[in-house]
Amino acid sequence: MKRDYYEVLGVDRSADEKKIKSAYRRLAKKYHPDANPGDEDAKRKFSEIGEAYEVLGDKEKRRRYDRFGFDAFDRYEEDPYKNNAGKGFYSAGNGAKAADFDDLFGDLFGFKSAGSGFSEGFSGGFSDHFSGGFYRPRGEDVYVDVTVSLQEAAAGCDKRIRGAGTGGRTLQVHIPAGIDEGQCVRLKGKGNPPSGYAQAGASDCGDLYLRVHVAGSRDFERKGLDIYHTIRIPFSEAVCGGEEKIDTLYGKVSCRIPAGTQSGSRIRLKGKGMVSMKNPQVRGDQYVVVQVCVPKNVSAEAVRKLREFEKIAG
Repeated sequence: MKRDYYEVLGVDRSADEKKIKSAYRRLAKKYHPDANPGDEDAKRKFSEIGEAYEVLGDKEKRRRYDRFGFDAFDRYEEDPYKNNAGKGFYSAGNGAKAADFDDLFGDLFGFKSAGSGFSEGFSGGFSDHFSGGFYRPRGEDVYVDVTVSLQEAAAGCDKRIRGAGTGGRTLQVHIPAGIDEGQCVRLKGKGNPPSGYAQAGASDCGDLYLRVHVAGSRDFERKGLDIYHTIRIPFSEAVCGGEEKIDTLYGKVSCRIPAGTQSGSRIRLKGKGMVSMKNPQVRGDQYVVVQVCVPKNVSAEAVRKLREFEKIAG
Protein backbone atom coordinates (compact mmCIF):
# COMPACT_ATOMS: atom_id res chain seq x y z
CA MET A 1 0.00 0.00 0.00
CA LYS A 2 1.31 3.41 -0.95
CA ARG A 3 2.34 5.77 1.80
CA ASP A 4 1.11 9.34 1.90
CA TYR A 5 3.53 11.56 -0.01
CA TYR A 6 3.85 14.00 2.90
CA GLU A 7 4.72 11.09 5.18
CA VAL A 8 7.32 9.85 2.68
CA LEU A 9 9.12 13.20 2.74
CA GLY A 10 8.52 13.69 6.46
CA VAL A 11 6.86 17.11 6.14
CA ASP A 12 3.55 18.62 7.27
CA ARG A 13 0.78 19.20 4.77
CA SER A 14 1.29 22.93 5.37
CA ALA A 15 5.00 22.77 4.43
CA ASP A 16 6.10 25.38 1.92
CA GLU A 17 8.00 24.68 -1.30
CA LYS A 18 11.36 25.36 0.34
CA LYS A 19 10.79 22.80 3.13
CA ILE A 20 9.59 20.18 0.66
CA LYS A 21 12.62 20.65 -1.55
CA SER A 22 14.98 20.57 1.44
CA ALA A 23 13.42 17.35 2.72
CA TYR A 24 13.63 15.75 -0.71
CA ARG A 25 17.29 16.69 -1.18
CA ARG A 26 18.25 15.35 2.26
CA LEU A 27 16.44 12.02 1.79
CA ALA A 28 17.47 11.53 -1.86
CA LYS A 29 21.09 12.04 -0.91
CA LYS A 30 20.75 9.59 1.99
CA TYR A 31 19.10 6.81 -0.03
CA HIS A 32 20.71 7.37 -3.44
CA PRO A 33 21.73 3.98 -4.94
CA ASP A 34 25.28 5.19 -5.54
CA ALA A 35 25.58 5.88 -1.81
CA ASN A 36 24.04 2.49 -0.96
CA PRO A 37 25.36 -0.03 -3.51
CA GLY A 38 23.43 -3.29 -3.46
CA ASP A 39 20.90 -2.07 -0.88
CA GLU A 40 17.48 -2.91 -2.33
CA ASP A 41 15.63 -1.21 0.55
CA ALA A 42 17.50 2.05 -0.12
CA LYS A 43 16.68 1.74 -3.84
CA ARG A 44 12.98 1.27 -3.01
CA LYS A 45 12.99 4.28 -0.69
CA PHE A 46 14.82 6.37 -3.27
CA SER A 47 12.14 5.51 -5.82
CA GLU A 48 9.41 6.35 -3.31
CA ILE A 49 11.03 9.68 -2.41
CA GLY A 50 11.38 10.64 -6.08
CA GLU A 51 7.72 9.82 -6.76
CA ALA A 52 6.60 11.90 -3.76
CA TYR A 53 8.66 14.91 -4.82
CA GLU A 54 7.49 14.54 -8.40
CA VAL A 55 4.02 15.43 -7.08
CA LEU A 56 4.63 17.69 -4.07
CA GLY A 57 7.33 19.64 -5.88
CA ASP A 58 4.84 20.73 -8.53
CA LYS A 59 2.19 23.26 -7.45
CA GLU A 60 -0.58 22.00 -9.72
CA LYS A 61 0.07 18.32 -9.01
CA ARG A 62 0.20 19.05 -5.29
CA ARG A 63 -3.14 20.86 -5.48
CA ARG A 64 -4.69 17.88 -7.22
CA TYR A 65 -3.17 15.46 -4.72
CA ASP A 66 -4.41 17.50 -1.74
CA ARG A 67 -7.92 17.39 -3.19
CA PHE A 68 -8.21 13.86 -4.55
CA GLY A 69 -5.28 11.93 -3.04
CA PHE A 70 -3.86 9.14 -5.20
CA ASP A 71 -7.08 9.14 -7.22
CA ALA A 72 -5.89 12.39 -8.77
CA PHE A 73 -3.49 10.42 -10.95
CA ASP A 74 -5.61 7.36 -11.62
CA ARG A 75 -8.56 9.20 -13.19
CA TYR A 76 -8.60 8.60 -16.90
CA GLU A 77 -12.25 9.22 -17.63
CA GLU A 78 -13.12 12.80 -18.42
CA ASP A 79 -10.05 14.08 -16.66
CA PRO A 80 -9.27 17.61 -17.92
CA TYR A 81 -5.68 17.23 -16.66
CA LYS A 82 -4.74 14.26 -18.86
CA ASN A 83 -1.57 14.63 -20.83
CA ASN A 84 -1.47 14.19 -24.59
CA ALA A 85 -0.67 10.52 -24.30
CA GLY A 86 -3.85 9.89 -22.26
CA LYS A 87 -1.89 8.38 -19.38
CA GLY A 88 -3.28 10.59 -16.67
CA PHE A 89 -1.77 13.66 -15.04
CA TYR A 90 1.27 11.98 -13.49
CA SER A 91 4.12 11.62 -15.95
CA ALA A 92 7.88 11.36 -15.58
CA GLY A 93 10.00 14.47 -15.72
CA ASN A 94 7.25 17.07 -15.36
CA GLY A 95 7.68 17.92 -11.73
CA ALA A 96 11.25 17.51 -10.56
CA LYS A 97 13.29 20.24 -12.19
CA ALA A 98 16.68 19.66 -13.77
CA ALA A 99 18.32 22.19 -11.46
CA ASP A 100 17.22 20.16 -8.44
CA PHE A 101 18.89 17.04 -9.77
CA ASP A 102 22.01 18.96 -10.82
CA ASP A 103 22.33 20.28 -7.26
CA LEU A 104 21.86 16.83 -5.80
CA PHE A 105 24.32 15.34 -8.30
CA GLY A 106 26.92 17.92 -7.32
CA ASP A 107 26.41 17.17 -3.63
CA LEU A 108 26.89 13.44 -4.19
CA PHE A 109 29.90 13.52 -6.49
CA GLY A 110 31.67 16.72 -5.50
CA PHE A 111 31.21 18.85 -8.60
CA LYS A 112 28.61 21.00 -10.32
CA SER A 113 27.53 21.04 -13.90
CA ALA A 114 29.82 23.26 -15.95
CA GLY A 115 28.08 22.92 -19.27
CA SER A 116 30.52 20.19 -20.26
CA GLY A 117 28.33 17.15 -19.76
CA PHE A 118 29.29 16.20 -16.16
CA SER A 119 25.71 16.36 -14.83
CA GLU A 120 23.96 17.04 -18.11
CA GLY A 121 20.89 14.88 -18.50
CA PHE A 122 20.97 13.50 -14.97
CA SER A 123 17.46 14.71 -14.20
CA GLY A 124 16.15 13.14 -17.38
CA GLY A 125 17.99 9.90 -16.74
CA PHE A 126 16.60 9.74 -13.20
CA SER A 127 13.01 10.68 -13.88
CA ASP A 128 12.84 8.53 -17.01
CA HIS A 129 12.66 5.57 -14.65
CA PHE A 130 9.46 6.83 -13.03
CA SER A 131 6.43 6.33 -15.25
CA GLY A 132 2.97 6.54 -13.74
CA GLY A 133 4.54 5.95 -10.33
CA PHE A 134 6.30 2.73 -11.44
CA TYR A 135 10.05 2.42 -11.06
CA ARG A 136 11.83 0.63 -13.90
CA PRO A 137 15.14 -1.06 -13.09
CA ARG A 138 18.27 0.80 -14.09
CA GLY A 139 21.68 -0.65 -14.73
CA GLU A 140 24.65 -0.02 -12.50
CA ASP A 141 27.02 2.87 -13.09
CA VAL A 142 30.56 1.95 -14.06
CA TYR A 143 33.66 3.77 -12.84
CA VAL A 144 36.92 3.65 -14.77
CA ASP A 145 40.20 5.34 -13.86
CA VAL A 146 42.15 7.10 -16.59
CA THR A 147 45.49 8.91 -16.26
CA VAL A 148 46.55 11.94 -18.30
CA SER A 149 49.68 14.04 -18.27
CA LEU A 150 49.60 17.62 -17.06
CA GLN A 151 50.09 18.78 -20.65
CA GLU A 152 47.09 16.68 -21.76
CA ALA A 153 45.01 18.10 -18.93
CA ALA A 154 45.99 21.61 -20.02
CA ALA A 155 45.15 21.21 -23.70
CA GLY A 156 42.42 18.53 -23.54
CA CYS A 157 42.87 15.15 -25.19
CA ASP A 158 41.09 12.05 -26.49
CA LYS A 159 41.47 8.71 -24.73
CA ARG A 160 40.44 5.25 -25.88
CA ILE A 161 38.72 3.28 -23.12
CA ARG A 162 38.66 -0.46 -23.75
CA GLY A 163 36.16 -2.99 -22.40
CA ALA A 164 34.17 -0.57 -20.22
CA GLY A 165 30.43 -0.27 -19.85
CA THR A 166 27.71 -1.44 -22.22
CA GLY A 167 28.87 -4.42 -24.28
CA GLY A 168 32.50 -3.96 -23.29
CA ARG A 169 33.05 -1.76 -26.33
CA THR A 170 36.07 0.45 -26.95
CA LEU A 171 35.07 4.07 -26.58
CA GLN A 172 36.90 7.22 -27.57
CA VAL A 173 36.32 9.88 -24.94
CA HIS A 174 37.29 13.54 -24.96
CA ILE A 175 38.93 14.78 -21.76
CA PRO A 176 38.16 18.51 -21.52
CA ALA A 177 40.95 21.06 -21.17
CA GLY A 178 41.48 22.23 -17.61
CA ILE A 179 40.34 19.04 -15.87
CA ASP A 180 41.82 18.52 -12.43
CA GLU A 181 42.83 15.51 -10.37
CA GLY A 182 39.88 13.35 -9.29
CA GLN A 183 37.24 14.99 -11.47
CA CYS A 184 34.92 12.79 -13.53
CA VAL A 185 33.74 12.73 -17.11
CA ARG A 186 30.25 11.21 -17.40
CA LEU A 187 29.01 9.24 -20.41
CA LYS A 188 25.27 8.87 -20.10
CA GLY A 189 23.87 5.41 -20.78
CA LYS A 190 27.30 3.81 -21.32
CA GLY A 191 27.29 1.84 -18.07
CA ASN A 192 25.86 -1.62 -17.41
CA PRO A 193 22.37 -2.68 -18.50
CA PRO A 194 19.86 -3.70 -15.80
CA SER A 195 20.32 -7.24 -14.56
CA GLY A 196 18.44 -9.57 -16.89
CA TYR A 197 17.94 -6.86 -19.54
CA ALA A 198 20.85 -7.40 -21.91
CA GLN A 199 19.03 -5.55 -24.71
CA ALA A 200 18.07 -2.53 -22.60
CA GLY A 201 18.17 0.88 -24.21
CA ALA A 202 20.60 3.63 -23.23
CA SER A 203 18.00 5.28 -20.96
CA ASP A 204 17.87 2.09 -18.83
CA CYS A 205 21.62 1.53 -18.70
CA GLY A 206 23.77 3.04 -16.01
CA ASP A 207 26.32 5.72 -16.75
CA LEU A 208 30.05 5.42 -17.31
CA TYR A 209 32.20 7.70 -15.16
CA LEU A 210 35.83 8.29 -16.02
CA ARG A 211 37.77 9.31 -12.93
CA VAL A 212 40.65 11.39 -14.21
CA HIS A 213 44.05 11.31 -12.56
CA VAL A 214 46.60 13.91 -13.59
CA ALA A 215 50.16 12.58 -13.49
CA GLY A 216 52.77 14.55 -11.62
CA SER A 217 55.39 16.56 -13.51
CA ARG A 218 59.08 17.11 -12.78
CA ASP A 219 58.99 20.53 -14.42
CA PHE A 220 55.66 22.04 -13.40
CA GLU A 221 53.53 22.37 -10.28
CA ARG A 222 49.83 23.13 -10.53
CA LYS A 223 47.98 25.29 -8.01
CA GLY A 224 44.42 25.79 -9.18
CA LEU A 225 44.66 27.44 -12.59
CA ASP A 226 48.21 28.67 -12.02
CA ILE A 227 51.39 26.83 -12.94
CA TYR A 228 54.78 27.16 -11.22
CA HIS A 229 58.10 26.44 -12.94
CA THR A 230 61.57 26.86 -11.46
CA ILE A 231 64.62 27.96 -13.44
CA ARG A 232 68.27 28.40 -12.42
CA ILE A 233 70.32 31.32 -13.73
CA PRO A 234 73.99 32.26 -13.17
CA PHE A 235 74.94 34.94 -10.67
CA SER A 236 76.13 37.25 -13.44
CA GLU A 237 72.73 37.12 -15.20
CA ALA A 238 70.92 37.85 -11.97
CA VAL A 239 73.09 40.95 -11.56
CA CYS A 240 73.15 42.18 -15.15
CA GLY A 241 69.83 40.85 -16.46
CA GLY A 242 69.28 38.83 -19.60
CA GLU A 243 66.80 36.64 -21.46
CA GLU A 244 65.88 32.97 -21.02
CA LYS A 245 63.87 30.45 -23.05
CA ILE A 246 61.21 29.19 -20.65
CA ASP A 247 59.26 25.92 -20.90
CA THR A 248 55.49 26.23 -20.59
CA LEU A 249 52.67 23.71 -21.00
CA TYR A 250 52.20 25.11 -24.50
CA GLY A 251 55.79 25.30 -25.69
CA LYS A 252 58.82 27.54 -25.12
CA VAL A 253 58.59 31.32 -24.73
CA SER A 254 61.17 34.07 -24.24
CA CYS A 255 61.31 35.62 -20.79
CA ARG A 256 63.25 38.75 -19.81
CA ILE A 257 65.26 38.50 -16.60
CA PRO A 258 65.46 41.97 -15.03
CA ALA A 259 68.82 43.19 -13.75
CA GLY A 260 69.14 42.72 -10.00
CA THR A 261 66.82 39.70 -9.87
CA GLN A 262 66.95 38.09 -6.42
CA SER A 263 66.91 34.35 -5.78
CA GLY A 264 63.32 33.25 -5.13
CA SER A 265 61.82 36.03 -7.27
CA ARG A 266 58.78 35.14 -9.41
CA ILE A 267 58.21 36.30 -12.96
CA ARG A 268 54.62 36.13 -14.23
CA LEU A 269 53.81 34.77 -17.68
CA LYS A 270 50.23 35.90 -18.20
CA GLY A 271 47.76 33.37 -19.60
CA LYS A 272 50.22 30.45 -19.63
CA GLY A 273 48.44 28.54 -16.88
CA MET A 274 45.46 26.15 -17.03
CA VAL A 275 42.23 26.95 -18.82
CA SER A 276 39.05 27.10 -16.74
CA MET A 277 36.57 24.31 -17.47
CA LYS A 278 33.71 26.65 -16.57
CA ASN A 279 34.82 29.40 -18.91
CA PRO A 280 37.34 28.65 -21.71
CA GLN A 281 38.08 32.37 -21.95
CA VAL A 282 39.62 32.32 -18.48
CA ARG A 283 43.21 31.12 -18.05
CA GLY A 284 45.59 31.05 -15.16
CA ASP A 285 49.17 32.30 -15.27
CA GLN A 286 52.55 30.65 -15.12
CA TYR A 287 54.97 31.85 -12.48
CA VAL A 288 58.67 31.41 -13.16
CA VAL A 289 60.50 30.97 -9.87
CA VAL A 290 64.11 32.11 -10.23
CA GLN A 291 66.96 30.44 -8.37
CA VAL A 292 70.34 32.15 -8.57
CA CYS A 293 73.24 29.73 -8.88
CA VAL A 294 76.18 30.65 -6.65
CA PRO A 295 79.47 29.03 -7.78
CA LYS A 296 81.04 26.72 -5.19
CA ASN A 297 84.59 26.65 -6.51
CA VAL A 298 86.13 29.95 -7.58
CA SER A 299 89.74 30.85 -8.27
CA ALA A 300 91.72 33.37 -6.28
CA GLU A 301 91.53 35.72 -9.27
CA ALA A 302 87.76 35.41 -9.37
CA VAL A 303 87.50 36.12 -5.65
CA ARG A 304 89.68 39.23 -6.09
CA LYS A 305 87.47 40.48 -8.90
CA LEU A 306 84.33 39.83 -6.88
CA ARG A 307 85.76 41.82 -4.00
CA GLU A 308 86.45 44.69 -6.36
CA PHE A 309 82.91 44.41 -7.71
CA GLU A 310 81.54 44.43 -4.17
CA LYS A 311 83.37 47.67 -3.38
CA ILE A 312 82.26 49.34 -6.59
CA ALA A 313 78.64 48.21 -6.21
CA GLY A 314 78.57 49.33 -2.60
